[in-house]
Amino acid sequence: MPAMEFPAELESINKILIVGPAWIGDMMMAQSLFKLLKIRNPQVQIDVLASGWTRLLLACMPEINHVIDMPLGHGALGLQERYRLGKSLRDKGYEQVILLPNSLKSALIPFFAKIPLRTGWRGEMRYGLLNDLRVLNKKKYPLMVQRYMALAFPSDAELPVQFPYPELILTNESRAQLLTKFALHLQRPLLILCPGAEYGPSKRWPENYYAEVAEKKIRDGWQVWLLGSTKDHAVVEAILEHLPEDVRNYSHNLAGITHLGEAIELMSCADVVISNDSGLMHIAAALQKSLVVVYGSTSPDFTPPLAEHVKIVNNKVECSPCFERECPKSHHKCLQELMPIQVLNALAELLPAAISVNEN
Repeated sequence: MPAMEFPAELESINKILIVGPAWIGDMMMAQSLFKLLKIRNPQVQIDVLASGWTRLLLACMPEINHVIDMPLGHGALGLQERYRLGKSLRDKGYEQVILLPNSLKSALIPFFAKIPLRTGWRGEMRYGLLNDLRVLNKKKYPLMVQRYMALAFPSDAELPVQFPYPELILTNESRAQLLTKFALHLQRPLLILCPGAEYGPSKRWPENYYAEVAEKKIRDGWQVWLLGSTKDHAVVEAILEHLPEDVRNYSHNLAGITHLGEAIELMSCADVVISNDSGLMHIAAALQKSLVVVYGSTSPDFTPPLAEHVKIVNNKVECSPCFERECPKSHHKCLQELMPIQVLNALAELLPAAISVNEN
């Protein structure tokens, strides 16, 4: 990676607070920013104010020194609680705060904390709350990860073409215990499916299509684990119901029965992953897994998986990407017309890389 230049006043900043995003996928992409800040000043201490459910994700990022739990849920104003938390941070020595959410609420705690340099995008008209206020040029920064990384540089700087990808670091100390806990084994090659999407149905490839891919790989001698949140458990059960009885024993529904740390550890076991555009997709990429990603209502031109061994599968229909939670036209054509054979072909192209990665 080429050397990067930063102004001396930024290189000298030794303690930074990051106001983190709420979504797992966004927090995963934020790691590229964390890495840049470490390049800017290798001695910098980076703390993150984040929702509790992302703590286990941040624990796998060596750039982070400390996580401060955000006590308020998504959307809650809680002005008094924000003031109390901000006031409690005043003596922590933060020289800069970088805000990744664009909401007005997210700017209140750093303002109350009286952090000298408060950096972020204008978002919801945050004049006065931020004193390093940036106006986003979406054409200049088309990728979400670029919008995060730009906040490590002066407002007029050009971003590097090459930049550090997210990379989760695991010790694998708990792998054997997790395999025992969930009655799993690694005696067959492992395909992990991530068929959920917290954002909404317009991101979810049909269950019967996932089942067709799973059946094919099981009959080829593989096993299939299905990961997701509690909300995804019913989606995974629907996939399993589509599987013939004779192959169902080689599939395991882990959706909703693992916490995030366990899901990350189990994901690290995979030979190949197939996923919708979701937080788990970004985790698989950060674990350097060979990965097939199915895009429906969203676009890889905005939130691509940041990894080398990736195949993108999407259909160029007239209404896609719409970025809506529910299909506005109720036909889900972008996903319904994306057939299992397309995913299987992408998977076949990845398998030599998957085997090579697994052997290393």
